[in-house]
This record gives sequence, structure tokens and C-alpha cells, in this order.
Amino acid sequence: MDKNKEKALLSAYQLWVQSFMEDLPVDQLDDLIATDIMGFGTTAEEKVFGIDSLKELCRLGQEQRKFLEDYRYRLNIIKQQYSNDGNSAVMVAEINLSFKAKNIKTELPLRISTVMFYESEKWRIIHWHGSLPVETEEGDTWHADEMYRKNRELQNLVDERTAELKQSIINLKSTQAQLIHSEKMASLGELTAGIAHEIQNPLNFVNNFSEVSNELIDEMNEELDKGDLEEAKAISLDIKQNLEKIYHHGKRADNIVKGMLQHSRSSSGTKEPTDINALADEYLRLAYHGLRAKDKSFNSTMETDFDDTIGKINIVPQDMGRVILNLITNAFYAVNEKKEDDENFKPIVSVSTKKNDDHITIRVSDNGNGIPKEVLDKIFQPFFTTKPTGEGTGLGLSMSYDIVTKGHGGKLMVETTENKGTTFIIELPNTTDN
Repeated sequence: MDKNKEKALLSAYQLWVQSFMEDLPVDQLDDLIATDIMGFGTTAEEKVFGIDSLKELCRLGQEQRKFLEDYRYRLNIIKQQYSNDGNSAVMVAEINLSFKAKNIKTELPLRISTVMFYESEKWRIIHWHGSLPVETEEGDTWHADEMYRKNRELQNLVDERTAELKQSIINLKSTQAQLIHSEKMASLGELTAGIAHEIQNPLNFVNNFSEVSNELIDEMNEELDKGDLEEAKAISLDIKQNLEKIYHHGKRADNIVKGMLQHSRSSSGTKEPTDINALADEYLRLAYHGLRAKDKSFNSTMETDFDDTIGKINIVPQDMGRVILNLITNAFYAVNEKKEDDENFKPIVSVSTKKNDDHITIRVSDNGNGIPKEVLDKIFQPFFTTKPTGEGTGLGLSMSYDIVTKGHGGKLMVETTENKGTTFIIELPNTTDN
């Protein structure tokens, strides 16, 4: 190939590179590109079939370069090969790109292969192909080792993230257990004074009947010394009646203690036949006396309407006891709050049960201020509370909702009217052992 023809080749090639690496007018490609040019860039979308699609690709590159900083490139022709007649050529070059995008500096090595032909005293581009060289181990022609290495890196990253997630789950479970324990202890604290009051009553009976029985034994011994067996037998009957009363009230105190121990220990999750009426009545009185012990000025009417046809239903007594206690405690809190604002207000808290064909309904109602509309949708969310800081964990209603719905397959609903009161409704499946 003569020097002038080779010089024209290099000039045309330089212009070709500049057309897509720099911001030159794309119309100058008309004299440089074959109308049926075909080419492939370094991305899957960069496909050119015809001069119009090449121009569009060049315009896209120019538009995107506006967002790059410190943009520069260096061209290095590494191979030139001509046909025997000197009318076609293959040019192979390496182009080293560097730029900054979003403050990240990038260096990109490209390889460009270009096929050119000479026609009508001009060199034209008929085909080109771009590629990105990938570094691999020597002899790894099919990139198998490279892919293995990348897969291992990805797997290691997945393993690290999995370990972090597992630890997070462990931490969350630990925190959840601590929060549940705190809520249980908080509710148990609410009951402490009520427990003391409830136990005091049967203990007073035990002490009184024990004292009377002791006196009766002295009287019986005197009658035996006199030889009056009939009177001694009559006194012994009185002593027997007193012992029966001592046993009855002792069992009453024993049941209270067992109930509180059951409330404080972890739930086994096992359902057992339970007298729901007795459970609700027990926690109503305990909650009331617990609040009275904290605030001697507090008073409230307690109303009950229990359906005696319910009998025993299958529930987890510890869990359902916590639910009922929480609802009753909230009810007393609500009426007490309204009482502080209105001295003439008469607080009323009521608990009722009802047996239906397919479910048991437990209702806990108060005539307090009701729940504002803006917070009604949030009351079952964890940690949401309207109480002042330090007076609630914000977990009572959330835990109650989970116990009723997830633990017992039931429903926990609320009906409220501002300034008139609130009713929480528990619906449980009607599974009885009657």
C-alpha cells in the first residue's frame, strides 16, 4: 500500500474514533461510514445495523458524557493488517478511558476491531466490534476459574450476610423475650396490692375461726370433765364446722397464690378446660383492689353479667388471664382518668360473657373518655401507648391481640365513643368440655 493511501487510512480511522469518543457532529459520518455498516459495542444493547442506528448510538454517547467529569481517552493502535490488493484493512486498537461519575473515578480498557474498505478514493467503515478485556488466570480460556472465584466471593458475601441476619434474629428473640417478661412483671406488679387484699380476707377467716375453735376446745374439755357428754358432742360439731370453714378459706388463699404463680411463669401454650367466668371475676377483683391500694381515693362500680351455660372452655389460662387483666386494668385506668377531670363522674367497669352457637364472647366495658379516632387504628401496634412515660410498656394490647388471634384463633375488637366509653370484645371458638 502506498504511503498516501495509508495516510488516508489512518486519517479516516482517527476521524472514526473521534466520532464516537468525542463530541463531533454525527453528520460527518456520511462520508466515512458504509450505509450498511454493522457493529457491536461493549454492552448487550449496543447493536448497529445501518448508518442511522450508528448515529443514534453516537448521540446517546455524547448525551451521557455530559454527566462525566475529567473525561479523557488514549488511543493505541496495536495491529494493522491489509489485503493483498490494498483495498481493505483491519485495524485493532486499545482505548484506555478514564472519568469520574458521582465522585467515583473509573478507568475502563476497551478493545476495538474495525474493518475498512477503499472505494471511490475514500476509506469507509463497514464493520466494527468492541470488547472489554477480562483478567483471568493464565490458561483459563473459558473463564471457568474466574467465574468460580466470583461465585465463591458471592457465596462468602451471602454467608456473611446470613450469619449477620441469624445473629439479628437471635438478638430480636432475646429482646422480645425480655419485653414479654417486662410486660408480665408489669401486670403482676399491678396485681400485687390486689393479691394482698384478696389473701387477707381468707386469712382473717382462718385466724378468727382458729381462735374460736381453740376456745371451743377448752369448753369441750370442761364439759368432758363434768361428764356432760351431750354438751361436749354439741361443741365438737361446732368445732367441725369451724374446721370446714378454715379449710374452705385456706383453699381460697391457696387458689389465689396458685393463680398468681401461674400468671407469672412462662406459658406452656397448652390449652386446658378453664372456667372463663371464674377467671374473669378473679382478675376483675384483683385489678380493682390493686388500683385501690395505689390510690385510696379511687372507687368504681363493678358490674358482671356471666353466662352460666358456658361451663369450661379450652384456653391457655395463663395467657387468657393476662389478656383479661390487661383489658380490665386499662378500663379502670380510663375511668380513673375521667374521674380526675370530673368529681361528679361515677366510674363503671363491667365484664360480661356470652355463649353463642360458634363462639364465646367476653366484653370488658368502661364509661371513660373513649379512644380518639386518630389513635384508634394504632392501639394494637407494639409499643404504642397513650399513657405517660413510665406507666406502660406499650405492649399490653399488642400481646393481647396476638394471644387472642394467633394463640387461640379468635378475634379482639374494640368499640368506642368519645366521652362515652370503650368496649373491648374477645371472641373465642366455642370449644367446650361440657
